[in-house]
Amino acid sequence: MTISVQSGLSLTFERFWRWLLEHSNCLLRAGTSDAVLYDLEELHWQLDEDEDHNPMIQVVRGKQLVGELVLDVRELLFVQVTRDPDAEESGRYLFELIGGPKEEPFPLYHFLMSHGLEEQELGHAGGLKH
Repeated sequence: MTISVQSGLSLTFERFWRWLLEHSNCLLRAGTSDAVLYDLEELHWQLDEDEDHNPMIQVVRGKQLVGELVLDVRELLFVQVTRDPDAEESGRYLFELIGGPKEEPFPLYHFLMSHGLEEQELGHAGGLKH
């Protein structure tokens, strides 16, 4: 399966991860093509790295782990940011972590956020806002 890059914004994973660490409460959904973690009122997100420095996203209820996603970022090419294609009027943004071969990249992971990046977070005028 190939993917065409949609009009939007692309950034490095490192920049996205730093931003996501500061906006974990804005996370609505995170997943892969095989599994998805959803936000609920009684759950909260924890973002960290495992002992091998792989980024890790956990959904926790109290002290009980409900779900976990460990990212293998070795094959990531970039992060593509677009308005949520399923609800563009909602102000939500989809962050897709694109990887695989450069000739045929595809989304490895996705994150649905309640807002996009602010201008000051991009380091220049213009961009995706909430």
